[in-house]
Amino acid sequence: MTAESSSVIFQQVLVPFWLAGLGTVTAGMVLDEIQHWEMLKEISEVFILVPALVGLKGNLEMTLASRLSTAANTGQLDNPKQQTLTVYTNLALVQVQATVVGFLAVLAAISFGGLIKGSVDLHQAVVLSASSVTTAFISALTLGLLVAGVITGSRKMGINPDNVATPIAASLGDLITLSLLAGIGSFFFQFREMWDLLLLVCIVFLLLIPLWVIIARRSPPIREVLKSGWQPVIIAMLISSAGGLILDKTVSDPQFEGMAVFTPIINGVGGNLVGIQASRIATYLHCISVPGITSQHIKTCCPHPGMTFCSSAVNSRSARVLLLLVVPGHLLFLYTVQLLQGGHTAMTYAFVCCYLCAALLQVLILLYVADVLVWLIWRHGLDPDNYSIPYLTALGDLLGTSLLALTFRVT
Repeated sequence: MTAESSSVIFQQVLVPFWLAGLGTVTAGMVLDEIQHWEMLKEISEVFILVPALVGLKGNLEMTLASRLSTAANTGQLDNPKQQTLTVYTNLALVQVQATVVGFLAVLAAISFGGLIKGSVDLHQAVVLSASSVTTAFISALTLGLLVAGVITGSRKMGINPDNVATPIAASLGDLITLSLLAGIGSFFFQFREMWDLLLLVCIVFLLLIPLWVIIARRSPPIREVLKSGWQPVIIAMLISSAGGLILDKTVSDPQFEGMAVFTPIINGVGGNLVGIQASRIATYLHCISVPGITSQHIKTCCPHPGMTFCSSAVNSRSARVLLLLVVPGHLLFLYTVQLLQGGHTAMTYAFVCCYLCAALLQVLILLYVADVLVWLIWRHGLDPDNYSIPYLTALGDLLGTSLLALTFRVT
């Protein structure tokens, strides 16, 4: 990694970044379309749930990508037997986390919705619960297999998986999750009167958790994550749910027409870029030391913005490259939305300028927080591959949704 120049980083990141961005554009179009479906009109708590479920790719799949990228770059996947054990225990871990977090996310959405409405509809709550757990399970399995395939393929092709795994997974993550939630939710909504059957669906997925735990425990590192890795994903889910409250409040307001289109884009791009940076920093640290142990190559004091963006270190170079991708990337995505929307969303000069400023500020904050957070996690003897990305992508969701709402407000 220390030999990577800015041009090499740019070349390896560019195509996955564009693919990921186009994936978020498609997800935005899907969310804009499904917001008018009967199920989403009847159960407004879905919009509180969306950022938390979509954020699972940051909480789980991007964390999985970071762990497997580190394993690939440190030679742990070169042995076929070790590769098999590492991959399937990691996939089992993701299934445990997805099922639990999907269930907790729907409980949070129902609770927040109940506080807003003053009551909870049992039939709607069961539909939402079954939809959330089923979507989380299928989405996590699909994206987990995709991540594992991308990383093993990248290793064989001589490409640094840190540069490609997270954005490629994210390119389909939002689209798959939103499409599954809309399709499964609409299907279950037709059987909302049969609430006991829908509750059984939810229970079946929860009863599978012990099976995934048994499989995941076969790997000592994964066994440790099963014990101590819940705090970041649960806190990240709550942070994303806060962004969902903002989305729920704005998506039906005529003043914020277009929020549904742009929310997955600004959140997805920010999460993808900071995921790449966090994964790279974690791999770099693993290559030169072990968690909790400092060396001459590791910063002895908390990073400041100058160290993050202006030094000659490889991670500073990657931060500059990622930051430079923000404006041209969003311009392309805005142009794509304009073509697909056919004038549905007003693209005024003031809106575009404010939107780009919001996106740039979001990524600037995220890249600096990533440098500080990974450093702090490492200093405390924890593995940043397991802890950093959930916090960062959830913060990206909250920042992105808040700054986007502010952009619509001022323009």
